[in-house]
Parts: sequence; C-alpha cells; structure tokens
Amino acid sequence: MDDDASWPALTVPGAPGTEPGVAVVGPRRLWDGPLDVEGLAVASVREAARAAVSLAARRGVNLPIAVDSRDVAAAFESFRHLRVAGRAPEGFAPLSTFYAATDGWVRVHANYPHHRHALTNALEVTDDGDPSVRERVAAAIASMPAHAVETRVRATGGVAAALRTPQAWRAHEHGRLVTAQPLVDVRATGAPAAPVAPADDLPLTGLRVLDLTRVIAGPTATRLLGALGADVLRLDPPGRPELLDQHLDTGFAKRSAVGDLADPATRARVEELLATADVVVSGYRPGALTTFGLDADSLLARRPGLVVAELSAWGTDGPWGHERGFDSIVQVAAGIAHRYGRNDDAAPGGWRPGALPVQALDHAAGYLLAATVMRLLAGRVNEGGAVARISLARVAEELLRLPGPGRESSAAPTPADAAPMQVAPAIRHRESAYGVVEYVPPRSSWPATGWTFRRHRRSTAPPSSPGPDRRRAAEGPGRRDDGRGLSVNGTFVRSAELDPRSGVLDDGHVAAGSRGQRRHRREVASVAAR
Repeated sequence: MDDDASWPALTVPGAPGTEPGVAVVGPRRLWDGPLDVEGLAVASVREAARAAVSLAARRGVNLPIAVDSRDVAAAFESFRHLRVAGRAPEGFAPLSTFYAATDGWVRVHANYPHHRHALTNALEVTDDGDPSVRERVAAAIASMPAHAVETRVRATGGVAAALRTPQAWRAHEHGRLVTAQPLVDVRATGAPAAPVAPADDLPLTGLRVLDLTRVIAGPTATRLLGALGADVLRLDPPGRPELLDQHLDTGFAKRSAVGDLADPATRARVEELLATADVVVSGYRPGALTTFGLDADSLLARRPGLVVAELSAWGTDGPWGHERGFDSIVQVAAGIAHRYGRNDDAAPGGWRPGALPVQALDHAAGYLLAATVMRLLAGRVNEGGAVARISLARVAEELLRLPGPGRESSAAPTPADAAPMQVAPAIRHRESAYGVVEYVPPRSSWPATGWTFRRHRRSTAPPSSPGPDRRRAAEGPGRRDDGRGLSVNGTFVRSAELDPRSGVLDDGHVAAGSRGQRRHRREVASVAAR
C-alpha cells in the first residue's frame, strides 16, 4: 500500500470543511507518461466516494468505503475490457485520428455517422465507404493549415481541433477563460429547501434522475448514481442512437428510452417525468436542448427545486462555448496531446502527437459530476435546487496542473504508446440479447463495502436498448410503442412514473421490497386504472 497522503485531492462545491476521509490503497504509479493520470482518476473517484458517504450519513445509511487505485484504473479502462460475444469493442473509427497539416497537426472525431458526414463534406472528400477515404481525408488536410482545418470542419458541424501546446492553449481566448474557471461551477436557485428523507441501504434510494447524456462522461456519472440507488432513466433521440459498445459499457444501473423531443407527445411525457424528478443530468452541446426547454435555466424556471448538472466539452461561455468536442479532441486543443508526443521517423518532421492511456477526462468528469450531484442533493435541506456545470476542458487543465510523484522534473514527453498498467479487473459475465457481455462493474471503486450489484437484489440483465436502430435481437416480445410517448426497455411509458415491470438495464434499478419500489407499484397501479 502506498502513502495515502501522496494522492492529490479534488473538492467539489458543497463539501463541508471537515468530514471523515476516504482511504486510498494500491500503487501510486499505474500508467506511463508525463502527466499524473492516476492522480486525477483516484482523486475524482475519492471525491465521489466522500460525497456518497456524506449523503448516506445524512439519510441514515452507514456506507463504509475505501478506494483501491487498481480498481479505479480498471473502471477508467472499462471499455478496453468490454467483450460482447467474445468480440472486443470497436474503438475509434478509422477516420478518427491525427492528421498532418501544412503547419502542424489536427485530430478529428468521426465515430458517429453524422460527424463523419460533416468531416467529409467540409473537406470536399467523396465518402463511398471504401477504406481509401482515409487517404483522401489525409491528403485534403495535408494541403491546409491546421487552424483552417479546425475552422472549416467545425463550420459544417464536424469535430476537429488543431494541436496546441499547453502554453498556447492558455494564451488562447477560450483557453484563458477556461483556466480561470472553477473546476465545477455551482449556482443555487434560492428555491425552498427540500427535506432529505431516510433511505434504505443505499444513499440515493428513492431519488429520480433524468439522464440526457451521451458518450462517456455523462453516462459514467448517471451509471454511478444508479449504482448507488437512484432511479435513472436515459433518453436518446431515435435518429442518432448511442454506439452499441459505448451503450453496453455505460448503460448499467439505469433504464434507457428513445423519444423524439421534436414530437409534442414526447415532450409532454418528458414534462410529466420532470414533475417527479430530483435530478436532470445533461451532456449535450450547450444550447442544443434550449429549443425543447431542457436547458438549466428553463428547467429551473419550471422546477426551482431541481438539481441540474450540465457537462460540456468546452464550457458554456466564450468563443468555443457552443462547439462540439470529445475527450480526445480536448486533449489536442489543451496541450495534453503535445505533452504525450513522441519521436516517429515515419511522421512528418520525425515527431507525432500522442494521447492519454485512457479517456481520463471523460471518466474523471463523470465521477466529479456525480460527486457534485450528491453534494447538492445533501444540501437541498438548506439551499433548495441548484445548477452545476463541468467541462472536459477544465478537467484537462486540472490534469495539467497536477505534478505527480516522480514527474515534477520530467520535461521531455514520454512515449504515448507505453504498455497499460497490468491489473486483472473483476470481470463480470452476463447473458444479453447480443450474446455474453463481459464487463467491469462500477462497484470496483467501492471495495470496502463488500457490496456488488447483487446487494440491490435486482435483475442482472445487461444493458439493452429500445431504440429502432439497434440490432433486432434487442427487441423482445414485450416491446411495443404506439406512438404516444416513450418506449422504455420495450415497455411503453404511459405516465409520469417509471414502470418497474418494464425491466431494468442492468445490475440495478429499484431494490425489491424497498419503499421506493412499493411507491412505484402504487403509482403504476393508479395509472393503469385510469
């Protein structure tokens, strides 16, 4: 066991000045590279653990927790360990990589079909589906300055960033704004305080979360909230479903629904859901949900007691406030990719940029956002509702600020393709409509409890989706959607309440026999009688 004091500390708003600490065990150095990725990872998970312990105590639950750095590493590497019917997950799409421009480097993100389409349109490249399209994209970028590529791709709705050093980013107009912001920005609504009711054996039992997130960071936050007892419903648009492997990695501990927010009937159903929600977590680009009245200001105007948590790539203000972005893209703009650069004789100039060993910005942001939500829920007894905001860009700055043991004097970049830390995670196996799913459960971060998802006495089915664009195997005999609202796990949602009979995605939803489930059953029976 390494010295617990050697780990950095991160504190989100709402944390009391003094409270019991959460011990950290396990090795201090886990990944190679110039930045303290393990420090960021453990600090974010420990802050979430502290928030969970604090909220649990306030609700009359004893929740002893310790954090093992090896389990944290496995959780941050969860996508790498995922297997679906023996198949490894599909990582970055072929076009999602670094490209040499005339004066530097650019990275683009084209994992999602609409972003790929925007990229090829911006570069005036014919995309016929042939693998040679990557060569055509590379040739187009090689004829342009890096910042021109960044500007052109973004103008068409694509995702790209020109490589910058940390110093150049901090001198950039948006970089200056981001670095001056707090890690998590919180604003209280001044709404009437809400009581904190007693809970069963988990700190979030009986609390409801509407999940409007995608990709990794937001779903990581809501997965943790669900694993700690919250009733989580994720809503996705029908035309742009989440990538399957991404969904299987982060879809545990929640239900999934598909609904078109442009449809008045769907919006009416969502409004009913909001009437009984405690938390709304949003991970869309700032401004994207304003049209539907689901941005923080609109939500809090209707429901002042809500806790609204918003995650974005670049923050909500400044020249890049409404730009699209992902972990890998933020690494490039903020200077992390430059720090992880390496010599490469085959690359232009004999050098190429690199990347973090894991998607640390996403995962850390997810745990920090979950921690903030729990702090704000605990604080509702005094302050009512609130809005919390975190950005991947600000998390990147936090990582760049961490010195890390043995890294203080490391001026030269370390190879970015160094072997990952060798830790055998606690792999779980579950049957699913897609075959056997092998996965790392989020509970691996909470070893002291002896708790696994089975402690919830819940179903152990892995994530599935009601989305029309999923594989047909996801469609079960109970699946129906008559066009009047949302489809949740194959069962039509007829009311403001979530029907526990609709099936759970995961190892986790409402604990059998709990007050929350008994209340759900009464409400569903009432709805069915109408």
